[in-house]
Amino acid sequence: MTPRNFLVRGLLAGLIAGILAFAVAYTVGEPQVDAAIAVEEAAAPEHEADGHTHEEENPGTEVSRENQSTWGLATGTLAIGIALGGVVGLVSAFAVGRIGRLRPSQSTALVSLIGFVAVSLVPFLKYPATPPAVGNEDTIGGRTLEYFGLLGLSILAAVGAVMLAQRLLGSIGTYRAVLVAAGGYLFVVIVAAVLLPTVNEVGDFPADTLWYFRVASLLTLATMWAGIGVVLTGLVGRLYEREASAVARRDLAASL
Repeated sequence: MTPRNFLVRGLLAGLIAGILAFAVAYTVGEPQVDAAIAVEEAAAPEHEADGHTHEEENPGTEVSRENQSTWGLATGTLAIGIALGGVVGLVSAFAVGRIGRLRPSQSTALVSLIGFVAVSLVPFLKYPATPPAVGNEDTIGGRTLEYFGLLGLSILAAVGAVMLAQRLLGSIGTYRAVLVAAGGYLFVVIVAAVLLPTVNEVGDFPADTLWYFRVASLLTLATMWAGIGVVLTGLVGRLYEREASAVARRDLAASL
């Protein structure tokens, strides 16, 4: 089982996950985006009074909403899915034999789970997605920097937690090692989340629209990671069984 085997299967898993994520984002997320845009437009009646839209003021410079919600959304989710799947595949290849006695399929599933928590869930809980009309344009740079700062800390803490668990496996057992490592990770990210600035630029935006938008965003992320994890784990498991069977046949032939 080579890194190339994992990479190819990771790219395929990412493609499938991207399709699934697009389906969720289109059916669940886009209606919430439309609702947020409606709120934004209702808060800017002066544009209606002018008798023309922003797209008419800047012809050719804006992508239509229809294209954004279809081809644009599909392109984005597929590209992210394929790239993310490739990364997860390579990390899973590196993890084989380095996480206790887990089989390749088991370590791949664990990598996917840790990736979802460290890369998507934890940063989202501190800095959740915001729809159009929410947030100050002047603070975009600072908010982006804070988000990626927490993302980097979360990834480093997750790597450290895995290394700590690996070191403790032989001395205190699997259960306790996992508890200690998970506790250490939670401590680091909680402290980081408390110390990092809190973003509160919602204003009078409707709470229900904001809630449903964020739920849809998190559901799309979860679908992406679940698709990669399930498909890649299955592909790696089949590859491992095939190669294990081939090795067993060669060993049997050599013993005759």
